[in-house]
Amino acid sequence: MEVEDYVPGPSAIDVTPSKDGGVLKEIIKEGTGYETPASGSRMRVHYVGKLTNGEKFDSSRDRGEPFEFNLGKGTSVVYIEVVDWTGEDLSQKKDGGIIRYQITKGEGYATPNDGAVVDVHLVGKYNGTVFEEREVTFPIGEGSEYGICEGLERALEKFKKGEKSRIVLKSKYAFKELGRPEVNIPPYADVEYEVELKNFEKAKEGWSLDSDGKLEQAKFFKEKGTNYFKAGKYQLALKMYKKIITFLEHELGFEGEKNDERKALLLAAHLNLAMCYLKLTENLEARDQCDKALELDPNNIKGLFRRGQAWLGMVEPEKAKADFEMVLKLEPNNKAAANHYSLCLVKLKEQKSREKKIYANMFEKFAQRDREVGGQTMDVEETPAIHPTKIRTSISPSLAVELNTTGAFANSATEAVPSLQKEEEWRRNQPDVMNTLGEWGEDEREREMTDFERENPNILMLNSTGEEFKNM
Repeated sequence: MEVEDYVPGPSAIDVTPSKDGGVLKEIIKEGTGYETPASGSRMRVHYVGKLTNGEKFDSSRDRGEPFEFNLGKGTSVVYIEVVDWTGEDLSQKKDGGIIRYQITKGEGYATPNDGAVVDVHLVGKYNGTVFEEREVTFPIGEGSEYGICEGLERALEKFKKGEKSRIVLKSKYAFKELGRPEVNIPPYADVEYEVELKNFEKAKEGWSLDSDGKLEQAKFFKEKGTNYFKAGKYQLALKMYKKIITFLEHELGFEGEKNDERKALLLAAHLNLAMCYLKLTENLEARDQCDKALELDPNNIKGLFRRGQAWLGMVEPEKAKADFEMVLKLEPNNKAAANHYSLCLVKLKEQKSREKKIYANMFEKFAQRDREVGGQTMDVEETPAIHPTKIRTSISPSLAVELNTTGAFANSATEAVPSLQKEEEWRRNQPDVMNTLGEWGEDEREREMTDFERENPNILMLNSTGEEFKNM
């Protein structure tokens, strides 16, 4: 059958950048909606590949399954039917929590950085119903102060000036477990926004500033962080204090007074980070920040005190006590340190009491087991042949000997106590290497000795309430 060469129709569009006619697009059937997939979108398409003479050389339909690819990479298909597609995943973990469907492409290559001031128009929707529409200007990273959710901020960091996109957010990147009751958004709700980035001004980067500029910027971050801290907005305060460290920590271009000012700002940043972490009960991070502060100033009162607080939060009263002792050594009239030192002593006493009870219960269980056994023993006169292995031979209800043996040592052990009747005599002939260390005196004992205690006078015993060792 003879086929005619392909002749482009009147609606064919040249889609090549140079407009050389190398790639023509002719719409056979209009799609629906106004959105189009952006570069990076995952595509699922049906296609039929034909030569210019109409001869078919490939078809996904013939294979019965769509072709999948990432948009932006070349293909050789001619006729394409889009079956399905998903927007670009902007979440850091690529978990599908922040999906962008581009409506209007932005201009240039620049995108907002952390701290950039953005001017946006946004329309928020939940289940197709608009819950907010507004113009808002805010710095990236501080959006929560302006009612901007985390996912929207992260998405805007990928926008170019003039871009308009639809952003679909899973609840963990939107309003999470709180929702927004004032606009009827329930907890754990997925939402979407239509966002246009009208303009933005990038935040200053450390590499673009001289020494004076970095110091001024660090002071600005410190002031903002302190304001957020006073308002109880500890997460935002953390961001500001961390920026001080980013700007100054590895900067070596300071000398004299400027270097002293740099160290003072770094010290304040670490101390304030520690305080923020303590407020958030993140004690390990608080301790680490105190360690860094004390590297800069080993006798810093705030660093020692806050590290002591962190140790207490980590249930380390002994280490906390050492820090509060150091504070009192440097500043004897520090009442807060004295109070915390006393608290450490209480915690240590409670800890010691718990340990005593644990050991008392343990020995009481041994004694109870001894009473339950009731003196039952195995007949060691009929000891079977001992093979080269690790064995456990019962000598009495409360005495066991574990032997790693090749045979000879095990046999000598059993021969040393040839019968149960000779056990007591054998025991009396052994040297008393422990004397009475740790034993209870008759005037101190609140109960009769157990069989376990009679047979093992060299075992350190506690009474049932966990009181102190005697004769120590």
